[in-house]
Order: sequence, then structure tokens, then C-alpha cells
Amino acid sequence: MNKLGLLGFVIIVSSILFAQSYHGSSIAGLFNLPAFLIVFGGTLGAILVQTSPKQLIHALSLLPQIFTTPQLSLAQQAKKIQKWSIKSRQHGLLSLEKENEQDKSLDPFTKKGLSMLIDGCDQMALQEILQQDIDLDSEHQERSAQLYESMGGYSPTIGIIGAVLGLIQAMGYLDQPEKLGAGIAVAFIATIYGVGFANFIYLPIANKIRLHYQFVALYKEMTLIGLLAIAHGENGLLLERRLSGYIDRASY
Repeated sequence: MNKLGLLGFVIIVSSILFAQSYHGSSIAGLFNLPAFLIVFGGTLGAILVQTSPKQLIHALSLLPQIFTTPQLSLAQQAKKIQKWSIKSRQHGLLSLEKENEQDKSLDPFTKKGLSMLIDGCDQMALQEILQQDIDLDSEHQERSAQLYESMGGYSPTIGIIGAVLGLIQAMGYLDQPEKLGAGIAVAFIATIYGVGFANFIYLPIANKIRLHYQFVALYKEMTLIGLLAIAHGENGLLLERRLSGYIDRASY
């Protein structure tokens, strides 16, 4: 559980509610179904027009990342790579086959790279294939982050549309003051929803997804560098120095 992300969400909600009630205003005044439908429905509709079903499903599957941390450890991975390096220098690359089969904690990327290394794959091909995996996965994750970023762009504009619709509605009730307030409420609350959803929800989600996949990409890059070092028969001290740079740059 990413407690920092959860804390941020609690601070956002509590700050808005406190500000609304500070001067005696009703918290219920912040809730307006027509304004919500205009802003959220309009934003969702715009996203459905621009994206594919597969990408939308993938973007939705990334939502738990807001409150969780990656289940990957650069420090533990570095120790494994150093152990594999020592073992391969002493007993050859085939000695790592047992490690690849029995270590259930290995992620799919590491298992793939280690299998290619054990099979005697050309070092250039090993680097190209694994780097391609990193690039393609990062691109896929970035498209999902851009989906939420697009929602952050559409939401304020649709909020303004909701405000205009509310004012049009209000103008129709100039001769009925008791109904005038409802239209004005939709106008102002739609603007709040548009700006609030964008800056408090959609854009932070996009940036959190980027933070997550950048960490995963760093993890994979470190693994790739480690496997190439093993293939070259690099000594343990030099390998440790290579890997420590990645650990220091980790965002988690």
C-alpha cells in the first residue's frame, strides 16, 4: 500500500470539504448531479471516441497503481545478478539454468533474459530483444498515461460547456426567481468539477502511472546491463559499481 498516495487523496477531499464548510456553507452544495453528468459524462464520451477498447481496459487496469508500490526491488535484483555472475564465472553459464527454473520470485522479463543467456544467445541479439521489450512496454504504459492526461485536458473545457448550459438554463427562469438558483448552481459547480477532476484526479493519475513504469523500466534496464555483464564475464567489483548507480536513481 502506497500510504503517501492515500494521504494525498485524503488531503484533497478534506481540504475541499473544510473550505466549503468554513463559513457555514453546506457541503451538500458541492454535489450536483446534472453538473456531474455533464462533466464526467462528456469527458468519458470524448475518451471513448479517441481510444481503443484494448487501450481503455489497460488504462483502467493501472488504477490500483495509485495506491500501491511496485513489487520489484532493485537492491534484491542486484544481489541476484551478482550471485549469478560469481556462479557463471566459476561453473559456466549452464550452471544458471537451475536458478532460472527454481527461483519462483523471478519476473517474466528476468526469466526471459536469463533463459536467452543460458542458451548462448548472441550478446547483440540479447541486448536488442530485451531493449525492444523495455521500449514497447514503456510505450504501452505511456499511451495509458496519456489517456488520463487527455481526460485532464477535456474536463475543464467540458466544465465550461456545463457552465454555459447552466447559464442558458438560468436565463430561461429570469421571471421565476425560485428556479433561477438551480441553473446558476449548475453553471458554477460544473466549472468546479471540470477543473477539480482534471487537477485533483486525472493529471495526478497520469503522472503516477509514469512514475510507476519509469521505475519498472529502470529495473529492467539494470537487469539487462547485469545480464550483459555476465555474458562478458565482467568481474564482480565492476558489476557492483554498475548496478549501484541504478539503485541510487530508483524512485521507490
